[in-house]
Amino acid sequence: MFSRSALSRGAQLAARRQGCSQLAQRRGYAAAASSAPSSLTYDTTEVAGVKVATRDSHGPTTKLAIVAKAGTRYQPAPGLTVGLEEFAFKNTQKRLALRIIRESELLGSQLLAYHTREALVLEASFLREDIPYFTELLAEVISETKYTTHEFHEDVERVIKIKQAKLANDVSALALDSAHSVAFHTGLGAPLYPTSSTPLKSYLNEHSIAEYASAVYAKSNIALVGDGATTTALHRWTEHFFKSVPASPSNSLALNTKATTYYGGEQRTAHTAGNSLVVAFPGSSFGTFKPEIAVLAALLGGQPNVKWSPGFTLLSKAAASAPGVVASGVNLAYSDAGLLTIQVTGAAASVRKASEEAVKALKSIAEGAVSKEDLTKAVAKANFDALEASQSGVSTLLSAGSGIIHTGKPFQIAETVQSIGGVTADKLKSAAKSLVDGKATVAAVGDLNVLPYAEELGLKV
Repeated sequence: MFSRSALSRGAQLAARRQGCSQLAQRRGYAAAASSAPSSLTYDTTEVAGVKVATRDSHGPTTKLAIVAKAGTRYQPAPGLTVGLEEFAFKNTQKRLALRIIRESELLGSQLLAYHTREALVLEASFLREDIPYFTELLAEVISETKYTTHEFHEDVERVIKIKQAKLANDVSALALDSAHSVAFHTGLGAPLYPTSSTPLKSYLNEHSIAEYASAVYAKSNIALVGDGATTTALHRWTEHFFKSVPASPSNSLALNTKATTYYGGEQRTAHTAGNSLVVAFPGSSFGTFKPEIAVLAALLGGQPNVKWSPGFTLLSKAAASAPGVVASGVNLAYSDAGLLTIQVTGAAASVRKASEEAVKALKSIAEGAVSKEDLTKAVAKANFDALEASQSGVSTLLSAGSGIIHTGKPFQIAETVQSIGGVTADKLKSAAKSLVDGKATVAAVGDLNVLPYAEELGLKV
C-alpha cells in the first residue's frame, strides 16, 4: 500500500488512484452483468469477524457504510448516540479531521454520519477505484477516533444545542417522538434527538461518549455494507483493514437491549409553533414482515401520485376536506416492532377534521369497504415503494445493515415484493380490524383546546 501521510501531494494521489483503478476494472467492470433481480440482492458473509453485505450494480461509484447497533434505542443514557455521531470523521490516531476533509475532497467523495432509533451509520460515497482508501478510513474511524475535551466543547456541544433549538419548533417531529414514547416507553420510545429540557449535563461528556464508543464499535455490533462494490474487492480490503477492530465490547458498559413491548396510550403537549396529531398502531417489523401492513400503509397514503389530482389514497381524500393540512400514513419498521402511523399537520381545526376523516377511513377498511380497484392500486404502490427504496441510497444501506445486525440477514427486496403481491381483500380487512379493535397510540402537539382526544376519534387507548 502507498503511504498516505500527506495525500495532498497530487502525484501521490494520482499514483494511488491509478493502481487501484486497475484492480477495480479487473474485478468490477470485467465481471459478467447479473440479471436484474440479483442486482437487488445482497451477498452476505463474515470476513475477519465482520458481517459484510455486498451487491454490485456495476456503476462508476460505490457507497460503503458501517451500520452499528447504536441508535437511541440502545443508548444507556440520553444524548450518547448524538454525541457519538458528531465525533465521526473527527481526529483519529493517524489523521486530523482537516486531513480527512482534504483527502475526501481531493477524491471527490462524500462522508456522512447519521442515526436512527436503532442504528448509527457512517457512510462514504466515492468513485469505485477508491474502495481501499475508504475501507481503511471507516475501520480507522471506529477503532482509533480521539474523544477529546476540546472537540466536545467546541463542536459536539454546539451541534447538539443547534439541533435542540431546531427541534423545539418542529411540531411534527415532537408529535412523532411523543407517539413513540407512548407506544414503547423506553428503548424505541427514546426521542430521536434530546430536547432542550433533557438533562444532559450529568450524562454527556467526552468520557461517556468514548465509553459508549467502546461498547458500540465492536465486530459483534456492526455490519459493513457495500453498494456498487465487487464482493472480491470489499472482502479483500475488509480482511486487511478491520483486524484492529475489537471482536467484542472492550468495557463493562452495557447497551440497552431490552425487547420491545407495545403499550399504546395518549399524550398531549401544548405548543404555539403549530399543530400535529399522530394516530398509531402496532405495525410490521423487518424481523417479521407483514405484507398486509405495507399495503394498508399504501392505501392510507397521503400525498397524491399525480399533480392536480387528489389521488386514490384515503388520507389524500381526508386532507382534501381540510385545506392546508398535510396527512401521511407510513409503517415505521424496526427490528422487533413496527409502528403504523397516521400523521396530520396543519391548522388546529383542519387537523381535527382531517383526523376524524382518517380514522373513519381506517374503520371503513376494517369493514371491508375497499373497492377492488383501490386494492389493486394499493398493492401496486406498495410494490413500487419497496422497489424504489431498494435502489442505491441511504435507506438501502441502512435496511441491509440493520437487517444483518438484528436478524442475521439483510432485508431482501425480492421476498418483500412477492409477499405484497399475495395480499387479498380479506387479509387487508382482517389486518385493519385487528388494529382498530386493539389499543391505539395518540399523540397531539399544538392547540389542545381544539385537537381531539382519542376517545373523540372513537379509538381505545
